[in-house]
Amino acid sequence: MPLFFRKRKPSEEARKRLEYQMCLAKEAGADDILDISKCELSEIPFGAFATCKVLQKKVLIVHTNHLTSLLPKSCSLLSLATIKVLDLHDNQLTALPDDLGQLTALQVLNVEKNQLMQLPRSIGNLTQLQTLNVKDNKLKELPDTLGELRSLRTLNISGNEIQRLPQMLAHVRTLEMLSLDASAMVYPPQEVCGAGTAAILQFLCKESGLEYYPPSQYLLPVLEQDGTENSRDSPDGPTDRFSREELEWQNRFSDYEKRKEEKMLEKLEFERRLELGQREHAQLLQQSSSQKDEILQTVKEERSRLEQGLSERQRHLDAERQRLQEQLKQTEQNISSRIQKLLRDNQRQKKSSEILKSLENERIRMEQLMSITQEETENLRRREVASAMQQMLTESCKNRLIQMAYESQRQNLVQQACYSMAEMDERFQQILSWQQMDQNKAISQILQESAMQKAAFEALQVKKDLMHRQIRSQEMISEQRWALSSLLQQLLKEKQQREEELREILMELEAKSETRQENYWLIQYQRLLNQKPLSLKLQEEGMERQLVALLEELSAEHYLPIFAHHRLSLDLLSQMSPGDLAKVGVSEAGLQHEILRRVQELLDAARIQPELKPPTGEVVTPMAPQEPPESVRPSAPPAELEVQASECVVCLEREAQMIFLNCGHVCCCQQCCQPLRTCPLCRQDIAQRLRIYHSS
Repeated sequence: MPLFFRKRKPSEEARKRLEYQMCLAKEAGADDILDISKCELSEIPFGAFATCKVLQKKVLIVHTNHLTSLLPKSCSLLSLATIKVLDLHDNQLTALPDDLGQLTALQVLNVEKNQLMQLPRSIGNLTQLQTLNVKDNKLKELPDTLGELRSLRTLNISGNEIQRLPQMLAHVRTLEMLSLDASAMVYPPQEVCGAGTAAILQFLCKESGLEYYPPSQYLLPVLEQDGTENSRDSPDGPTDRFSREELEWQNRFSDYEKRKEEKMLEKLEFERRLELGQREHAQLLQQSSSQKDEILQTVKEERSRLEQGLSERQRHLDAERQRLQEQLKQTEQNISSRIQKLLRDNQRQKKSSEILKSLENERIRMEQLMSITQEETENLRRREVASAMQQMLTESCKNRLIQMAYESQRQNLVQQACYSMAEMDERFQQILSWQQMDQNKAISQILQESAMQKAAFEALQVKKDLMHRQIRSQEMISEQRWALSSLLQQLLKEKQQREEELREILMELEAKSETRQENYWLIQYQRLLNQKPLSLKLQEEGMERQLVALLEELSAEHYLPIFAHHRLSLDLLSQMSPGDLAKVGVSEAGLQHEILRRVQELLDAARIQPELKPPTGEVVTPMAPQEPPESVRPSAPPAELEVQASECVVCLEREAQMIFLNCGHVCCCQQCCQPLRTCPLCRQDIAQRLRIYHSS
């Protein structure tokens, strides 16, 4: 694991700053800002989330820390639902929460100088976001949901690895400033990116098929509202309310600035006093340590000086001893040489007694001399040792006096330091007691005001919901109007285009007329499609004969399936009105009245002549359906082919006259096929329409 991902223990100064900021945020009359920056945090503490939720904080500043994630365990983003400004720059964030879109009130998001690899797709739910700063991260692409940020004014994506902008960014009409690295861009091209924000938006609108409008046309609705959605045609009442709320917010912001300056001055004064106390304590410690070092240095110097004097005296004594030893050796050598000479003389003159006596006398004299020199050297050595010992005793007495003076001075310094430390402890204890008292007061005030805040929040929420409901209803009506108008314009354009295409197709068909034989297989296929289902045939065969004859007489035989489906009889028709026939599916008003009149005539005639009335309970047994013939392989078409006319499946009135390609179905008349885009039978897209002309 890299070093910067490890949890670091905050220093004492950072911990004190965090405690001070948390106490300051909980004080009565505190502003709407919670600033816990530069506290060496590895994660946001749980108390910060609780403070933001209870005190309805609107600004959360957490920059210059060691954060690796925004949301610690056992915490929810809903605790930050009222936050409008979130500053997270200069941290170590690698990703933002996937449910970041829950912060619907967020207006400013600053995540500069982090380690972000991607942005969550839920960022598109931040409809009130006006400033987004993702500078100096590791982003490679932007999500398409950025196009849903309808209030975005400033976007900074420089210092990343982004080479392409999403095309959906063209839908952000309020964007005023877009900062990016133009030299690294691929889409839009570098020359477009270098021309500025307006050129980039014009290019994206052109690529998306949209018309470009400058952001100044969309700026006013964004600025007028605070905490509500954008609305183009809002009534005057909400606008006045918003202006009043904006004035109130400005007044509160000015009061907040004043309180912030006062708090900053108090904070600076407290820090200055604390720094002075720390400096005095450091000076005392430094003075005591310097005095101690000086005393130790003097003792060391005195000891080294004594050792140097002793070593010099020892060297002097050694040199004197060596000199005396050399003298003794020299005298011994002289004596030995003389003795040898005497021996040689004695050997020469063994008989000379005088020489022997003289030699003996000489020897005695030499022994006396030797004894005298040894006594002198011993006396000299004793004198030197006595003087050296006397000097050492005097120096040891001096050292003992110096050490006693140093010990007394050191005890005085220790007593002074202990006294100053006791005074500092008393001051710190007093400050801590004051802080504890302030904290207890803040907690009691928070507990007292929580109920009032809950009630006020519920009232504000109800009022806000009512306002949102009104604005949303008006916005939905305006959007529906706009959609209907655009759809009508599109339908009119498509109608004109299809009429032109039909004219061209008719001209081509007239120029290149084909014989009936060439359409043989299409007609065969349409004949198979025109065969009615067995259930519908049984229902038609079970209808009353007089009703069937009546419909055929009125040229309304195409309504037989409808009458059979609804099981209509003469008795039921006599009790129906033209409106009931229209609901069943008979759309012609004249035909409705004619059917009802003829049914009434038939029933009147049946009452006059009972033999014409069909017997009750007569059931027309349907013919058993013939078994389908064996599959016959198609052969060449006959010379003359009888074409069975098929009705339009849309209006069920006119004859089918159009062929749809590529499916080949013949199921619509010329009037009903114009608005269709897919085939009514197979639901395939219509690539081309062909008109069928029947030759006489």
